[in-house]
Amino acid sequence: MLLQAYTWVRVATGDLRSRMHDRFTSETGATAAEYALLVTLIAVAIIIGANFLGESVNTRLSDTGTAVVNAPAVP
Repeated sequence: MLLQAYTWVRVATGDLRSRMHDRFTSETGATAAEYALLVTLIAVAIIIGANFLGESVNTRLSDTGTAVVNAPAVP
């Protein structure tokens, strides 16, 4: 009888440990966090790229405007 009680306690604690492990180590939370991190990194890359592109276009347009203003008049 004592062996049967001991076995039941060992099986019950092992089952409880297994269920708690499954509950707290699910992959859905980690997957969502990974997707959020990827989306954030992509957004940051797009913002930085747009900023550099905007500065480049602004410089080109300023140079073109300066060239047009300083162009000699055609008689």
